[in-house]
Parts: sequence; C-alpha cells; structure tokens
Amino acid sequence: MPHTERPGTEAAPATRLRWWTELPLILLVYACYSAGRLLVRGDVTDAVDHGLAILRVEKMLYLNAEHPLNRLFTREPWLGIPADFWYASLHYLVTPAILVWLFRSRTRHYRAARTWLMTSTFIGLIGFSLLPTCPPRLLDASHGFVDTMAHYSAYGWWGGEASAPRGLGGMTNQYAAMPSLHVGWALWCGVMLWRHGGTRAAKVAGVGYPLVTTIVVMGTANHYFLDAAAGVAVMAAGLLLAPVVTRSVGRVRARFAPRAAPVAAVTTVAADSSVAGSPIVSGGCQTSAGERIPRQRESRFGPGAEPGASPTDAGEGAPAAAR
Repeated sequence: MPHTERPGTEAAPATRLRWWTELPLILLVYACYSAGRLLVRGDVTDAVDHGLAILRVEKMLYLNAEHPLNRLFTREPWLGIPADFWYASLHYLVTPAILVWLFRSRTRHYRAARTWLMTSTFIGLIGFSLLPTCPPRLLDASHGFVDTMAHYSAYGWWGGEASAPRGLGGMTNQYAAMPSLHVGWALWCGVMLWRHGGTRAAKVAGVGYPLVTTIVVMGTANHYFLDAAAGVAVMAAGLLLAPVVTRSVGRVRARFAPRAAPVAAVTTVAADSSVAGSPIVSGGCQTSAGERIPRQRESRFGPGAEPGASPTDAGEGAPAAAR
C-alpha cells in the first residue's frame, strides 16, 4: 500500500509509515474494542435501570427525540430499512475507509488522526464498563419503543440481537450503549472529511454523515440522545488526550529503541583504519605534489634526487615519499 504524498499535498512525516505495522495496530485496537464490549456485559438489571434513568432525564429536559423518530422509522419502511442498513454496516466500513484514505493521501495528518480515534475508543470502553446501559429497543414494550432491526430483519443479514448476523448475537454486548461510538466514530470521520477532503462534496459529507448517524441510532432505538451526546464528549476527550499519548509513546520508543547509528559509525571508522594499516591522522586529507607541511624541514635533495641517495640525507620531517 503506497503511503507517500502526492504532488501538492502535505509532506510525509519524519518517521516513515509502514502499512505492515499500521494494520496489525489497527486490528489490535479493534480486537480490544470488541473483546472489551463482551467482557463488560454487566448485570442486566443494572443496565435496564441505567437506561430508564437516562430516559427520565431526557423527558425532564425535553430531549426525548427517540420516540417520534422510532415511530417514524417503524411506520415508514422506506426510512426504516435504509436506516437499519446504515446502522449495521457504515460504522464498520466508512471508518476504515477514512483511515486508509488518510494513510495514502494525507500522510502528514494520519498519525495524529489515528491516535485520536484509538484514544477515544479506549475511553468509550471505560464508559461501557462503568455504565452498562440497556438501549431503548430492549426496554419493555410498555415504554413505546420498537426494535427496527428485528422488525425489518427479513431484509438484512441481522437477526433480533443488534446488528450481528443471524446466530451470532451472543458475540456482541447489547448493553454497551453508553457512550455511542457509532456517533463518536461518525464524528471523527466527519472532521477528517471536513479538514482534509478539499472539496465541497467532502465538506457536505463531513457534516451530513455524523448528523444522519445520530438520527439513525435514535430512530432504530439503538441509542438514547444522551448516548449520542456522550459519544461526542468521548471524542472531545480523546482529542485533548491524543497529544499526551503521542508524547508518551515517543518517550517510550526513544528509551527502548536500539542506538545503532553511533555503533555503525565507530565500526566504519575502525574498518577504514584497519584497511589503511595505520591510525587516521589527516582524516582522509592529502597534500598535493610539492606542498609543504608547516615547520617541515626541507630536504637537501629536491624532487629530482638521485635514486641512490642515502635516507639520512633527507630531513627528519620530510614526507615519506621523499625519504
């Protein structure tokens, strides 16, 4: 996968990016994200209590947009079915696509963007563990929500357990609703498109994608409005902490990285000395014919001295070629 900047784009970072190191890192973070959601399932009773508490707060603040959106998506299949596909797929397609695009075409900004996304994701995992939350679709039917994923499951690959393929619902944590990383990751994608897209269409997509995702997660009854707001807050915290993470990683890397350059330089000098058979005095400089070194004693024999002249006839400081 190429990673150099195209003409007219930003210069590449000092440390060259390699796809074979970046890809395992991204996969590792995603594996931690998926495993973390499974390991912090929490108690179902607590999750339901947290979900109802959020719903009460929203009603008190007149923020309960989930009910009208959910009724609209349930009543209108032309809205509900595309919304379910949006929720089940784009979260896992658009984010990696943006990462690849940054890696290939915006190399200068890739590392900071990737660190921001990863830091925010780990903060989100902390939220899942501390506050397991039942999404609206899993509340008792008396609360007025319909699980559109289950309602329209005949049109997609998912069943009645979130967006997981049929039969694999046990591999997902359905109570990891607070914060909404669907909204958080969509916001990250929107910022990247707005800042680095360079076209009006990219800016429109940068605004529209996170907004539509927020409407979708509420209309499909997968998240509360406050879940979406928490997803935005998590991304803001990740943005603030990303430079700290970058500096910390840089210090660790500098501390444990092998110092090979000085050793290589010494080895090169030693090799050159051994080839010459004598210590290096002039550092590779040579004198031209007839040039005298300062304070050098002149030889009684000039350059045209006879071959049979005695070595003692030459001065002590004469060059070796004249002795």
